[in-house]
Amino acid sequence: MAEPERLIEVHIVTPDGLIYSHFGRILNIRAIDGQREILYNHLPILTPLSIGDVKVTRSQANNGVVDHIAISGGYVEFSDNVATIIADTAERARNIDVSRAEAAKARAEKRMQEAREKHDQQSFDRAEIALRRAVNRIDVYNRR
Repeated sequence: MAEPERLIEVHIVTPDGLIYSHFGRILNIRAIDGQREILYNHLPILTPLSIGDVKVTRSQANNGVVDHIAISGGYVEFSDNVATIIADTAERARNIDVSRAEAAKARAEKRMQEAREKHDQQSFDRAEIALRRAVNRIDVYNRR
């Protein structure tokens, strides 16, 4: 008899509520200090996350489908085979409005150029973060 599949629970929460909740075999995240892969019985961790793509490889019963979720940073807490990601924003790839993301990218690039011309570092930094978020959303949409 085959051994039961070892799965972890993955929950992604934003101020708007629960965005994602499924079981998976593998959770891939981008922590501020690099890529992390979390599997069943991983040691407990609490770590800050960067703007990036959260990838959840689902169970073999789901044909190992990979769900992609764009997040704008946050934290992940993992213990007892439950991963909870708390993010300012999170969007599943299938829910991303790519034309809106591309418009946000264009606006951010324009604001960066204006800030560069005015030597306004604070505005430049804010626009650069907006650009990273928009590019991330576009990339996650294209991976679906």
